[in-house]
Amino acid sequence: MNKSITIAVAIGIVFALGISLLTPYGKSALAQTEPTPYPSREKTISVTGQATKFVQPDTLNVNFGVEVQKPTAKEALEENKIQMNAVVDAIKSTGINSSEISTAQFTIYPVYESYQEVGTGIYRQKLTGYSVSNIIHVKTTKMELASDIIDSAVKSGVNRVDSVAFSLSDVKQQQLSDDLLAEAISNAKTKAEKALTPLDYKIIGVKYVSISDSGFYPPPMPYPIMAKSASPDVSTPIFSSDQQISANASVVFLIGSN
Repeated sequence: MNKSITIAVAIGIVFALGISLLTPYGKSALAQTEPTPYPSREKTISVTGQATKFVQPDTLNVNFGVEVQKPTAKEALEENKIQMNAVVDAIKSTGINSSEISTAQFTIYPVYESYQEVGTGIYRQKLTGYSVSNIIHVKTTKMELASDIIDSAVKSGVNRVDSVAFSLSDVKQQQLSDDLLAEAISNAKTKAEKALTPLDYKIIGVKYVSISDSGFYPPPMPYPIMAKSASPDVSTPIFSSDQQISANASVVFLIGSN
């Protein structure tokens, strides 16, 4: 009987010890097996909508100016100044005001000439003068003056016409962009609805929207300087082309079954 009591006591002690030893580990194991949050059960569809429109430009952009070369920088600068003042006066006489004229580029740089020494045959350079270039930018919504502006500028001394380009004014660009963004979102919704119809799903909300708009303009038209026309009454033909404006909308729709 004493032996049975001893065994019972021993079992009781082991059981007690087991409980005390397992308790901290039990807590740790329980912490590690805590259920993680369920992943999102949202069902979505991502679609990109587009909208494009071709519109007539309303802004003329012309870059032209005078380039003069003289033996000294002072002489070149003085001559360039005289010619450019005449050019600006001629442009204004067509109906362009000072606010529509700005400086695009102004440079003064030395001009060198290469030569070969007779005795050594070594090629060297010597300073022959200075070149002054003054390029102005005319930006106006008076599209009908395009030919007059160019012709009057060339006749008054312009020997560089770098570019003639057409664009949209900021106001018109913004108005068109706002309209096209709405159309792009509607286009995205239509695409999503068409894709969901055979799947027996429908749009129940919107999770994300990203919009962007851009205008694609044709490259500037080169305008080569040529000799003055024998018929001064004939204007230089200048034609504009339509501008392509586009907008894109990426939309993530929440969807549910019908």
